[in-house]
Amino acid sequence: MLDIAEELHRWAEQGRDFAVATVVAVGGSAPRSPGAALAVDSEGTAIGSVSGGCVEGAVYDLCTQALQDGTTVRERFGYSDEDAFAVGLTCGGVVEVLVTPVRADAPDRPVLAAALAAAAAGGTAAVVRVAEGPAHLLGRALLVHPDGSYEGSLGEGPDLDRVAAAETQAMLATGRTGTFPVAADGTHCETDLTLFAESSVPPARMIVFGAIDFAAALVRVGKFLGHHVTVCDARPVFATRARFPEADEIVVDWPHRYLRRTGTDDRTVLCVLTHDAKFDVPLLAEALSMPAAFIGAMGSRRTHEDRNRRLREAGVTETQLARLRSPIGLDLGARTPEETALSIAAEIIATRHGGTGVPLTGATVPIHRTRERGEGRRREGPASVTGLLVPGPALAYNSSGRAGRASTRRTRDADGRQLA
Repeated sequence: MLDIAEELHRWAEQGRDFAVATVVAVGGSAPRSPGAALAVDSEGTAIGSVSGGCVEGAVYDLCTQALQDGTTVRERFGYSDEDAFAVGLTCGGVVEVLVTPVRADAPDRPVLAAALAAAAAGGTAAVVRVAEGPAHLLGRALLVHPDGSYEGSLGEGPDLDRVAAAETQAMLATGRTGTFPVAADGTHCETDLTLFAESSVPPARMIVFGAIDFAAALVRVGKFLGHHVTVCDARPVFATRARFPEADEIVVDWPHRYLRRTGTDDRTVLCVLTHDAKFDVPLLAEALSMPAAFIGAMGSRRTHEDRNRRLREAGVTETQLARLRSPIGLDLGARTPEETALSIAAEIIATRHGGTGVPLTGATVPIHRTRERGEGRRREGPASVTGLLVPGPALAYNSSGRAGRASTRRTRDADGRQLA
């Protein structure tokens, strides 16, 4: 839901009624990750997506129905070996969505509106909702702040709210989105609820060193990928707003001094395009001692070997050097600044998700990889690995209701027909 927070925040500010379908679990070759959402307002306007187009029509209808009857439901879209095409997820994936009406009379509208406002403003916050459990609790929500304080209630008393907030705070600290089980009394014994927590954290930083044409193209791609992009160069004649209009920040300073001053975290991407030893060596010596998601440097193979020699002389260890991606980028045969920026972005993405960088044609690697950053754990249903459902030979089945508890969880095909 928070991935379309800006649009939903506008709807909430305008007083519109809407329903939002959020992916809470996926399996197999599902095209979207937990947290992806599609929303429909009372006029039928739709934003967002929960799949690669496979089940959008059916989810749209579910949102429309939720707006009409005010009921939150959880739905599973899967496949069966007997009739894979009837379900719509012909890729073999499984998608489970939580469909929640956010009407003016909804008790959790203020909480959800506050969560959307925080996410739209680029703040750090998380919203946790009941994704599975008794029907009267489905969709109940808490807004959790970084300090662990919270707003709203999950509807079963302070013990559950306190435990849910603590679990969600831990997920928020690492930017994770996913599910976790809990009992209605707030314990982890005989769990009968599944909660879904969505984290909203500020965009990861990309710092581009070297105000050259390749940097201008990389800034554009970095913004497209959702980064907060900074350009740094010691030469004021090159580091200008006119040359980098899309950059969030332009810094005129020696790169290593700026990096030391600004600091990094585990999500920061550092791209060194200065291609000059007097900048590269002190900058990379600093960078390789700091946390970062990606550190890459431009240059020919000869430049790379010379730079590594200088870095070793500066005291950089072999372990630190192993973190350096150089020459930066994947082998796409890139020649222009734009093509080079794409090759750099491709390597950043592959590094982040553990991709191989090889063409998918003829490859046997999974198209949609298991995410390490946290879809939580599932304690029920099919076997799971880090919260991703692992499909068996037939997953078009109705899993509604564990013994002794009511549930509105159902399985449907892509046309919205409930599967028996």
